[in-house]
Amino acid sequence: MPLGSGHQRTCIAFASHDERSNMSMRSKSPNTAPNLNVPFFWPVNLAADMAEQGLELAARNVKFLNEEMRLHGGIKPSLASVHEVRLKLRTLDLCEYSAPGATGIPTLVDAPYAGHTSMIADYHEGQSLMQTLRANGVGRLYLTDWHSATPDMKDLEVDQYLAELLACVDDLGGRVNLVGLCQGGWMSAMLAARYPDKVASLVLAGAPIDTHAGNGPLVKMVKQSPISFYEDLVDSGGGLMLGKYMLAGWKNMHPGQHYVQDHIDLYEHIDDPAWVSKTEAFERWYENPLDLPGRWYVQVIDQLFKRNLLARGEYVALGRKLDLRAITGPLYLLAGESDDITAHQQVFAAEHLMGTPKAQIHKRIVPGGHVGLFMGARTLREAWPEIAAWIAGQPPR
Repeated sequence: MPLGSGHQRTCIAFASHDERSNMSMRSKSPNTAPNLNVPFFWPVNLAADMAEQGLELAARNVKFLNEEMRLHGGIKPSLASVHEVRLKLRTLDLCEYSAPGATGIPTLVDAPYAGHTSMIADYHEGQSLMQTLRANGVGRLYLTDWHSATPDMKDLEVDQYLAELLACVDDLGGRVNLVGLCQGGWMSAMLAARYPDKVASLVLAGAPIDTHAGNGPLVKMVKQSPISFYEDLVDSGGGLMLGKYMLAGWKNMHPGQHYVQDHIDLYEHIDDPAWVSKTEAFERWYENPLDLPGRWYVQVIDQLFKRNLLARGEYVALGRKLDLRAITGPLYLLAGESDDITAHQQVFAAEHLMGTPKAQIHKRIVPGGHVGLFMGARTLREAWPEIAAWIAGQPPR
């Protein structure tokens, strides 16, 4: 065990309040004793006491436990870059990242609404998709910042989310370059198929368009699990698909990493501020999932992932059956080589399902998995500048 001997850890790290008070009194004068009446500070003060007594291992253990609490829900997600909220709607905030005086067709990044916040598109200073797009020629730039569902939103459906995305497009002038990330990709494809004249160009990154393509673990799980399984999850969440359920599901795809290796890595690097800071940035996003409307969630599982209605041309959105062949504008497809959430076959299927001429379709596959497509340093450095230049170079139609 990385926490030192079991007896020493138990006696020190889990001492009672009175015992910790006595320990502190022995090592400090009354004038310098820490305030142990505030429970949040107990680990910090206890670590300081132990270090002064030469119990370096025990102090390291407490430091590790304190950081564990911070990483698992103790720090909240936030967008990294300066921006303004242009619209506040029920399901999202429309955030503006535009360069001063920028003109031309606006670019709207539709972040995933699949259980995590839109921080994935504006992750960290110097490691942000929004910063990369703006730095590489995309002047008028916007992001959907989706809200966690509240109990009064439990019966919202996909149509309500499409309608508010449409409201954002219309507020920006009625025509945009649309960048769909993951789940935001199939939503963007729906909007483009329903209103093709409103989408000047379409970028799909890690977006499942044909959800039955490939043979990833997510495809297998959805096919094998009856719809009643997902309905029961929603019922147990009071009509919501709770983020904590989805977080457990994602972790269980790689249990050794999340339940064992992550904790070992933290312990080994607990005295490395740069490593801890980088880990905090990721966990700030990963450990704070959003709740989803239950009706929306079951609809997506059933109609998109189980029955694959969008790819089959049978999905009905905002009163019309969607035909992906109605999308004829420039199309850029980005996929991850080892993506086990959205296999590259699911993304690249758009090439054959949509009506865009072959000469106007660009495809790229990059090393790495799903999350790295949107906030991986290498992909931001090597792939997204090219995509930004492609967006910026699209002539108005």
